[in-house]
Amino acid sequence: MYRPVESRSFRRATLLAFGLVSVASAATLRSFSTAEARSATDVPPQVKKPARKTAKPAAKPAPKASAAAPATQGPDGKVVYSTTCAACHQATGEGVEGTYPPLANSEIVNGDEAKVVRIVLHGLTGPVEVAGETYSGMMPPWGGVLKDPELAAVLTYVRSAWGNKAAPITVSKVAAIRAATSSRTTPWTAAELATVK
Repeated sequence: MYRPVESRSFRRATLLAFGLVSVASAATLRSFSTAEARSATDVPPQVKKPARKTAKPAAKPAPKASAAAPATQGPDGKVVYSTTCAACHQATGEGVEGTYPPLANSEIVNGDEAKVVRIVLHGLTGPVEVAGETYSGMMPPWGGVLKDPELAAVLTYVRSAWGNKAAPITVSKVAAIRAATSSRTTPWTAAELATVK
């Protein structure tokens, strides 16, 4: 008896086509949820088709802008703090004893806004006294990384968190101090900041 010899590639192609048809057919099957399966016994044998909707639902009206809400919301100071400051000053603002000064109840944070903006813009180096303890570290400058709205947001957050009750810092104040100190290339020292008015 004579049998034609099929090539392996022909058999593979046939199996592949059969597999694709099977997958496509399985994808069209509808799976029932548990609730639908339980209620399926209550349905009469004939298949009920869902009613077609003929009318389109009315478009929802656009939400009205609140007069109290700002047109654009700036950066979240807490988020900026958690991504740039919390590694050293901790999420609680307590700092690390002997290494990083606390920001909670800090006389520098609650003090002159011009000084705290300068510190964040250009950094701080050398000894600085906070809450009766001397810290001799180096705070990096963030002026090259953070934009004015981010600096204003993070400083406003720090000046109102953990018991601090200082006034917010505006974007225009940060921009003015950035412009006035744009030629500065080194971090501030506590002695230099003492002369800032």
